[in-house]
Formats: sequence, C-alpha cells, structure tokens
Amino acid sequence: MQVPSFDLERWQSLHEHQVEINLSESGVKPLRLEELIDAIGDVLGPTELGYAQTNGTAALRDRIATLYPGTGLAEILVTNGSSEANFICAWHLIEPGDEIVVVQPNYMQVAGTARSFGATVHPVWLEEGPDGWQLDLDAVAETVSPRTRLIAFSNPNNPTGSQIDAANLDRLCDIAATHSSWILADEVYRGAELSGPLTETAWGRYDRTLVVSGLSKAYGLPGLRVGWVVGPTDTVAELWGCRDYTSIVSGTLSDRLAQLALDQREQLRARARRILLDNQARVARWVESTDGYHQTPPRAGGVTLIGYAGSVGSAELAETLLIEHGVLIVPGSQFDLEGYLRVGIGGTAAPLAEGLARLALAFSQ
Repeated sequence: MQVPSFDLERWQSLHEHQVEINLSESGVKPLRLEELIDAIGDVLGPTELGYAQTNGTAALRDRIATLYPGTGLAEILVTNGSSEANFICAWHLIEPGDEIVVVQPNYMQVAGTARSFGATVHPVWLEEGPDGWQLDLDAVAETVSPRTRLIAFSNPNNPTGSQIDAANLDRLCDIAATHSSWILADEVYRGAELSGPLTETAWGRYDRTLVVSGLSKAYGLPGLRVGWVVGPTDTVAELWGCRDYTSIVSGTLSDRLAQLALDQREQLRARARRILLDNQARVARWVESTDGYHQTPPRAGGVTLIGYAGSVGSAELAETLLIEHGVLIVPGSQFDLEGYLRVGIGGTAAPLAEGLARLALAFSQ
C-alpha cells in the first residue's frame, strides 16, 4: 500500500515543539488539568488503571449522546481522537476503485487515506466571496457518480471557518442518496462558533451518515485523545471491529476526564468563544492595518485563512518565517491553496500579536 505523505501533519510535527512562536495550532488553548477538575485526587484517585471498555464506557457514550438528541449508545463508538475515527471510517468503507468527493480546502486526512486504499479523490472547492466561503452544491451534484462511495467534508470547515447550514446539509444528503453514497462529516469544530448558535449537525438527516468529532478543538483537550464516531448501529458495530486492529481502547483516565469535560461543555464552549472572538478581532485589526493581506472572517473554528498579494509561494514564505523569524505557520500549499496562510486563533494573545508582527516584517523583506 502506498501511503502519501501527510505534509500538513509532518510540517507541524517537525517544528511545533521547537519553534519560538507557534501559530500553526488549530484548536483552542489547552486546558490545564486543574482547570478541568478542582479536587484531582478525589476524582481520579479511585480510578483503577485497567483497560476501559473498548468502545467507550457507557458513562462517556451517554454524555456524547446528549450532543445528538435521540441517539442511542449503540450508535456511538469512542476512539483515540477524531483522527482514528476518520481513519477507521475510511478503512471500512473504501475499496480499490471507489471514488470519493471531498469538499476542499479541508484537513487532508480523509483524502490521503482514501488514496492509500485505492480510491480516486474528486475535490469540490469552496469559493471565497462577499458572503464568505461558500459550497457550490451544483458542483457537488455534478461530481457525484455511481462510483462515489462517500462525500466527505468538515463542518465547521478547517481551514476557512465556514459553516454548512441545515438546508444545505439536507441537500448534500439528497445528493448522496441519489447513488446510495455515504456522508462522512467531520464536526470536530462544532462548539467553537464565534457567534450564533451551535453549528448544525449532519446526523439524523440520512441513513448513510457518519459523524466524527472529539474534544481536541472546541473543548481545548487535545491531550486526552478522545474522539468518537456516530452512525447507524450495524455500521458502528463494524467500525468497532476495525478498531480492534488499531488502538483497541482509549486511555482509562482519558475516558473519565472526557466525562467531566462534557459535563462542563457549556462552560468550555463559552471559554472557546471568548478566546476566539478576542483573537479574531486582533487578526482583523492587523489585516486592516497591514498592506498586502486580506481575510474572510471565520464563523467558527480555531483557525483562519489569511490571503496575501504577491508571487512568493506560501511554502517559501512559511519557511522564511520559521527559519528567520521563529514563527511556525501553515502554508496554504498544504491544502492545495496557494496565496494563503493558515493562522491559529485559539491560543494566547501575546504570541499571536508578536507572530503577526513578524509575518508583516517577513513579507516586507
């Protein structure tokens, strides 16, 4: 099996723990353990460090079910982060010769995994306009064929921060149904809205839908490595069988801490919104006062795309920023999108401000 390089992850993994200013992070500032629980010993002390239930404890799945009203525990599988959920969904569904449609720009895991499994990937691109980044559903309908195994998208979108509303989710499901294709919706940024209500979920609209999410982004808990997939009962049972060959089970402490986090989900979402609003305002002021840049403000998520004028490639610009200015940023080329940089807006204010100042300096040189 030929596994294509996951350039986005490799770029970050090589540099994120050595760089002075890291603006490549895509989630909200991680919580400290003491912020999540007051009496750590009282809560975790009685926990026996054996194997947890391999599909996720009933207590955790019960809390996840509250995010998707009407969902039963047998429709939920807990995974080691949403990345494992995406992987086993692709592994289970895709056969050599299949085709998949991927809404781009996007986190490139599903597309790369699908290619590894012998599928042909057909991108449908979001279009940037006065009303934000928009999905052309007619283009999706034209791209789907009898060989389309699944339609994959993230909602809210990484890296644009755009959202797909209820009406367009319904239409996507209708398009998928024309050829009995699956929907694979990565909703890991749901709960990280900068304003307005919770992003609509794809779950419950079509019987061939798999929804992936987790605690890494909106909840600020990437170190727990807790994700999940919600889907039809029979399919979730088959995905559980796939997981027997990957990580088997999540960490016992992670399962327990995830329960506590979901008990506090409203507070954690409010925390995320405060951080994101403050940092987005900072980015907007910087873009307005700095020549050569533009931004379509994100509606949700921990990242934003900043477009720039000029002929320099995004990878070259990112390399210059890293080597000469100590700033790690994600080039748009990682998303097959030149002329843009992805900047994390979920972190601490001071490094963001300094990183933007260095970006302006690098570009001027």
